Amino acid sequence: MGGVGSLMLLDTASLYYRAFYGVPDTVRAPDGTPVNAVRGLLDMIGRLVRARHPARLVACLDADWRPAFRVAAVPSYKAHRLAADGTSEETPPALIPQIPLIEEVLHTSGLAVAGQPGFEADDIMATLSARSAGPVDVVTGDRDLFQLVDDARGVRVVYTVRGLMNMDVIDEAAVTAKYDIPGRAYADFAALRGDPSDGLPGVPGVGEKTAAALIRTFGSIEGITAALDAGHGGFPRGSRDKLEKARNYLDVALSVVKVVVDAPLPEVDGTLPAVPADADRLRELGTRWGLGSSLTRFVAAVSQA
Repeated sequence: MGGVGSLMLLDTASLYYRAFYGVPDTVRAPDGTPVNAVRGLLDMIGRLVRARHPARLVACLDADWRPAFRVAAVPSYKAHRLAADGTSEETPPALIPQIPLIEEVLHTSGLAVAGQPGFEADDIMATLSARSAGPVDVVTGDRDLFQLVDDARGVRVVYTVRGLMNMDVIDEAAVTAKYDIPGRAYADFAALRGDPSDGLPGVPGVGEKTAAALIRTFGSIEGITAALDAGHGGFPRGSRDKLEKARNYLDVALSVVKVVVDAPLPEVDGTLPAVPADADRLRELGTRWGLGSSLTRFVAAVSQA
């Protein structure tokens, strides 16, 4: 549970995508515009706050969904998600008009919203997590963020992949149980295995089981490359040649996979609002877009009064 000093970080885009696909698009505003992602997200945030009682909450946004430093290292990074204009992310047409509305509702409710040019929401969550003294719940449907799990610091991932009602709490033991690797080794493991959803190639011919065996034996990509250089044994059958051929990739992979823990982000308080920042505007939005009970429950959950 949350409690004194606890911080909840929302991977906002991950959550509103999940809401968009999880709530029927028959949920619409009076003028017929779909608002399924908006209402689904508000319901999700309300449920999370009531269930986990965070002292502080920050909705984290992608100011840059495909940062230049990651593309420079691995050009295929998220390339398959590019829209026809070659710069923006391909987004379902029915979701596009909902995104600015989501951001306005969050701002007018008084919730803290954070993003930084040149960085993804993952980097914002990692930076705020690193700054936090108390326990942290990172809420996401993206397994990339398993790399933030840290039992000693009380950092866990609340993983939404099984739907809005079934959220798994991921700690180091859960990472070990799922992937058979040490609880804090997820980034190195993911770089080896690759991730098609992010356009991350991985080492050709090295799947999940081999990647896990390599991490258990050598601890990290740095350990693997040192062992290759030294001519050490201990490599699973056939994997040494594959790793040797992928040396250029191994040299840059972690700069893409690892989240940035020191993004130049201004201080973010995150204290839950006692009352909405702009209650009149929030009411207007609720009426105009037919947000109904989703907005009412959300405001009741996040307002401490």
